[in-house]
Amino acid sequence: MGRQKRIWVPHRFYHIVCRGNRRDPLFKETNDFLAFLHILHQLHEKIPFEVAAYCLMTNHFHLQLRSKQEPISKVMALMNKRYANYYNTRYRLTGHVFEKRYYGKWIDNDSGMLEVSRYIHLNPVEAHMVHAPELYRWRVYLYMHPKSLPPKFMNMDA
Repeated sequence: MGRQKRIWVPHRFYHIVCRGNRRDPLFKETNDFLAFLHILHQLHEKIPFEVAAYCLMTNHFHLQLRSKQEPISKVMALMNKRYANYYNTRYRLTGHVFEKRYYGKWIDNDSGMLEVSRYIHLNPVEAHMVHAPELYRWRVYLYMHPKSLPPKFMNMDA
């Protein structure tokens, strides 16, 4: 019996969550966070997608992602494969980097978009990593300030 095929609805945003294997850290140091964002940027050049919000926690990440031309599963497979290759090479490891397949649920409406965005932005606060969302470096909040330039994969209007 195979896995259930993922449903892809073009033009819909999805809430994506992916955890480290055994809940181990996915991001051990600053360069790991930067490498992940670089992979997102590189992948965006090959496959058009949009990210409305993201948060990179120590042992997992959240994306609010939409892909109009390719299934979300393809985007995530490439993203996770590239990051796993980076991670295993960087730390001289072999085997699984991610706990299992990513969690992905499509977002039905505008109120759902706001709810997921709020959840993503407040994740570091709820995890007691910072006292206020703007204090956490590895999330989209930094690009909401007029002086900062968001990456090309960000859709700040979603």
